[in-house]
Amino acid sequence: MATLDMRDERAEAGAVASVSTQAFDVVVIGGGPAGMAAALSAHKAGARVAIVEREQHLGGILRQCIHPGFGLSHFKQELTGPEYAQRFIDQVRAIGIALFLNSMVLGIDNGKSTEADSGTGGSGSDASVHTVTLMSPAGMLQLTGRAVVLAMGCRERTRSEIKIPGSRPAGVFTAGLAQRYINIENLKPGSRAVILGSGDIGLIMARRCTLEGISVEGVYELMPYANGLRRNVKNCLDDFGIPLHLSTTVTRVIGHDRVEAVEVSQVDERLAPIPGTERVVPCDTLLLSVGLIPENELSVAAGVELDPRTRGAVVDQSLQTGVPGIFACGNVLHVHDLADNVTTESERAGAAAAAWALGGAEACAAGTGCELTVSPAGIAGYALPGRITAVALTKLNFRVRRPVDTARVRILANGEEVFAGKVRAFKPSVMESFPLPAKVIKQALDLGASEIVLSVDPIEEA
Repeated sequence: MATLDMRDERAEAGAVASVSTQAFDVVVIGGGPAGMAAALSAHKAGARVAIVEREQHLGGILRQCIHPGFGLSHFKQELTGPEYAQRFIDQVRAIGIALFLNSMVLGIDNGKSTEADSGTGGSGSDASVHTVTLMSPAGMLQLTGRAVVLAMGCRERTRSEIKIPGSRPAGVFTAGLAQRYINIENLKPGSRAVILGSGDIGLIMARRCTLEGISVEGVYELMPYANGLRRNVKNCLDDFGIPLHLSTTVTRVIGHDRVEAVEVSQVDERLAPIPGTERVVPCDTLLLSVGLIPENELSVAAGVELDPRTRGAVVDQSLQTGVPGIFACGNVLHVHDLADNVTTESERAGAAAAAWALGGAEACAAGTGCELTVSPAGIAGYALPGRITAVALTKLNFRVRRPVDTARVRILANGEEVFAGKVRAFKPSVMESFPLPAKVIKQALDLGASEIVLSVDPIEEA
């Protein structure tokens, strides 16, 4: 038996040794808008870059987002999702970034480099070298790099995650899946639809279904306010006469082989269904737009700490995770409202990853002596970055948990207010940005604080 075990170990060692390895400075996982923007930024900084994408095409979710509204900030013109993606695809291909398409990443292993590893493009310091193992059409492959950028995007919450009672007939889809069926596969998901959730993709699909001749009975939203952008409520619902039912949810799916109807009920202030408000809405299709979840299985396996609020990685101001050399950006970090914002953030991540890869551990020397956690308070649902490791102007992103007409952002350190923003309105559908000056960070450190609190406090009107 011992002899057989030894043979198995030798066979396994031989299999590992036979796996082809390619070396890069920065390996980007994900070929959507976040991954491409990060890769282009890293290449511009002088790094050798590879993109790994599990689909056979670059572009990610934008390939199926044929509606306009993209590029208003980044390109100063209105584009469709495929047009926006194609501009980045053209740039990626023009500069020769290595592409590994139709390739699934199996894991990320972290190790230590030596002087001999300097041939991978780094400085030869003791910065970690990461090995990304993937399965490609040519077989198993390993890519090494001093920096890895996580840009895997997010996925939709399904019926099982929100636990809608009832039978399990055909005709229940996530809104994104229905979008793919219609826009890419040229398939019709149904003829009479109910949409649960007023997130942007649900609103957009209400319009898309109507344009394809599918009757949309209404959009039902659990909260007392719409969760999508105001422009989408107007352009996708109001302009097409599609009703939006707030404080209402689907409480039962009816049907055997195919959805025949859904039961909807109004909810109280605790979001619990109100007995006696039930009514049945005939339909053959239920589309779910009930939230997005960052795709962080690879991140967790690589030892990256997740923020329980965003379900994305905990990062510092350079978008580096707690694992040295691993960065995160886009919807795998936190769910964004606009692709333009994804691009801006991902360019920062790519530049920081290149600086790390080419400068090694010295790249973070500026952060020595500064270690502050960032926490949300008031009606702020989350605050990002979760750590500040440098005394420099830092961009804080956050979302509020409910809409408010008058509120103020306050920065607290050791219970003392060190900065306050202007009074204005906030909405959960909008990802907010707040510049934190270097002098405020220094003031917090001078107070002996280990934590900065970002609090969004409503102001009661007299």
